[in-house]
Amino acid sequence: MTTTEVIRKRYNRTSLFYDCMDRMIKDDVRRRVIEQAQGSVLEVGVGTGNNLRFYSPDCQVTGIDFSPGMLKKARDKAKGLSNVELYEMDVQNLEFDDNTFDSIVSTCVFCSVPDPVKGLRELRRVCKPDGKLIFLEHVRSSKKLMGLVMDFFNPAVVKLIGANINRRTLENIEKAGIKLKDVETVDMEIIKLVIAVPDK
Repeated sequence: MTTTEVIRKRYNRTSLFYDCMDRMIKDDVRRRVIEQAQGSVLEVGVGTGNNLRFYSPDCQVTGIDFSPGMLKKARDKAKGLSNVELYEMDVQNLEFDDNTFDSIVSTCVFCSVPDPVKGLRELRRVCKPDGKLIFLEHVRSSKKLMGLVMDFFNPAVVKLIGANINRRTLENIEKAGIKLKDVETVDMEIIKLVIAVPDK
């Protein structure tokens, strides 16, 4: 079984209680993230669909997730939203042409992608040259003690739910050829709101 298959299995299990976990992201934060999207939008790791209600009707939203369990709940939330289409797909191997989307949204996704840089490069590929990428991600603390604590507990968290709590996601974004335009700390120094663009 590949790493992706193992994590998919964990997220199928996690889908049963994911909405309770996802309450850590407040509605006002979700709204701030989603209101920055425009035009044709790709939301990766759409999960159980908790962002969908915040998109403008003017956006054409394509949501993907590699967990059928997550997508089942997202499809329930997408009922009545004519501007949303959902697909089972792996962000590491996107089935879209180059330069397809005006905006790409990711909320707490790259903690669980087996090869995050590969997934981020795929986002860069499908983002239009003048498009933007909007990330809300938790990252490894830059504070020495907290970072070490996150490193210590990370194997247990990965085994339980499939998410890494100590990813250096800002560095991974840059490694993927994406340029950071604005980075804002949202909560506890480890939740970051990032606006980025393809690095030309």
